[in-house]
Amino acid sequence: MTTMRDLSDTISAQQAELERLREEVARWRRAYERGSKRDIAFSNSEKEVEPLYTALDQTESEAARTEVPGTYPYTRGIHPTGYRGKLWTMRQFAGFGSATDTNARFKFLLAHGQTGLSTAFDFPTLMGYDSDHPRSEGEVGKTGVAISSLADMEVLFGGIPMGDVSTSMTINGPAIIIWAFYVAAAEKQGVASEQLRGTIQNDILKEYMAQHAWCFPIEPALRLIVDCFEWGATHAPLWNTISISGYHIREAGATAAQELAFTLADGFEYVEHGVARGLSVDDFAPRLSFFWDIHNDFFEEIAKLRAARRIWARHMKERYGAKSAKSLLMRFHSQTAGVTLTAQQPMNNIVRVAYQAMAAVLGGTQSLHTNSMDETLALPTEEAVQVALRTQQLLAFETGVPNVMDPLGGSYYVEALTDQLEAEAEAIFAEIEAVGGVVAGLEQGWFQRKIHESAARQQWEIEQRRRIVVGVNEFETQERALEIPTLRIGDVAREQAERLAAVRAQRDNAACEALLARLKEAARGTENVFPHILECARTYCTLYEIRRALEDVFGAYREPVFF
Repeated sequence: MTTMRDLSDTISAQQAELERLREEVARWRRAYERGSKRDIAFSNSEKEVEPLYTALDQTESEAARTEVPGTYPYTRGIHPTGYRGKLWTMRQFAGFGSATDTNARFKFLLAHGQTGLSTAFDFPTLMGYDSDHPRSEGEVGKTGVAISSLADMEVLFGGIPMGDVSTSMTINGPAIIIWAFYVAAAEKQGVASEQLRGTIQNDILKEYMAQHAWCFPIEPALRLIVDCFEWGATHAPLWNTISISGYHIREAGATAAQELAFTLADGFEYVEHGVARGLSVDDFAPRLSFFWDIHNDFFEEIAKLRAARRIWARHMKERYGAKSAKSLLMRFHSQTAGVTLTAQQPMNNIVRVAYQAMAAVLGGTQSLHTNSMDETLALPTEEAVQVALRTQQLLAFETGVPNVMDPLGGSYYVEALTDQLEAEAEAIFAEIEAVGGVVAGLEQGWFQRKIHESAARQQWEIEQRRRIVVGVNEFETQERALEIPTLRIGDVAREQAERLAAVRAQRDNAACEALLARLKEAARGTENVFPHILECARTYCTLYEIRRALEDVFGAYREPVFF
């Protein structure tokens, strides 16, 4: 029988052993620092990195350290079989010129083994303008595909069975309209919305923070997103109605911890708006997805993804009372970091992308886009896109990395980093709460200032050579610049203007005017506007006509002056 004295002796022995281990680790670190030329090392997020990590650096409970994939809180992955059950979806971001141009690129990618489509839109489309709008001049088809009506969407997916592919669409301000075009185009192919798989980014909060492609003020924009949640839960159960994106926050200059915290805070804000509508959290949360930037600091990125899953699961369960296990699962897409690509020595970008892709996979991503080496110079060529896709295929089929889920689980360093990033995120949540929440923080410019400060510090570090960028501020060469063939596109603006003129001439304009009037009336009330937007799409109302109808009711967003 164990006595209190026995327990006391055991505890004393354990404490003595703990002190011995602490002193041993401290002695090792002192010896390392005396002999090292790099006495202090920092991560890319300016966090000091110790020369050695041990079990003493792990702060999570024993239960967390013995966790297995597919079990709460999902630190080690959301699926018990990992990639042995299903590989991640391999996507390449594609979109340029007209719908005809991009349709050809889609078919090229599918023919070369891509398993999902990811659509880039040009800037007029991102802002909700038709290609023949005066504000679109000079931008049509330049940074993505131009989509102004259902007619363009029909061409974009012509010959591509929309019931068989998973499609991601990177658009936010007018996302609800573009999604309606997609649903209507699928109907033309005989594919019901219930069969559609894919994602609409639809994350407006990060636009106000970082990317600045918006249409409407914050609260009406949030209403439109919840309308997508509500309609999608019933009519498109396989579709992800939002991709809550840290990618653009990180690309704008945020640290890994800021990307983690700001993105999750946005996610919580969307959940709260859905619940305020009267939706059950378990009705819409399973179709919320995330999108992360995978930067250069290999271990930090892996730890970030692990921490993200754990934080999301815990908050959904404890804070929002989710009952369904599917509501707790953070499913996410990842993309290698565009901001890390360099115009100098662009072949180096292939290596950067490969390391970043491996970090994403070791972190357990469900979907991955690998950037092309020439994207910092021009729209990527087919050869560069093929190399980027082959990078994923080599990772999947030649390295053995997918054979084990979370193979770095239990690593003293990775576990300590995971704990550290989680703690930093929770501290940032408290700061956000102190400024009044996400919406108030945006209105006050708090998020914007934090990102700008971080970006300025990183740029200063590069200029001062405190942060080495190979080929840019160190290991520079004078060889002739790599010749990258420029992707040529036709006169897209003219082609788009002609298509729009034909659409307006052939459609039932009286029906369009009536449907747009009904949409305005619905927007003035509280009903879900998606069915009205879908009817407008089916009748070939254009993107800007639908945006303008909503803008007449909601107004347009004007960014406050913060500085």
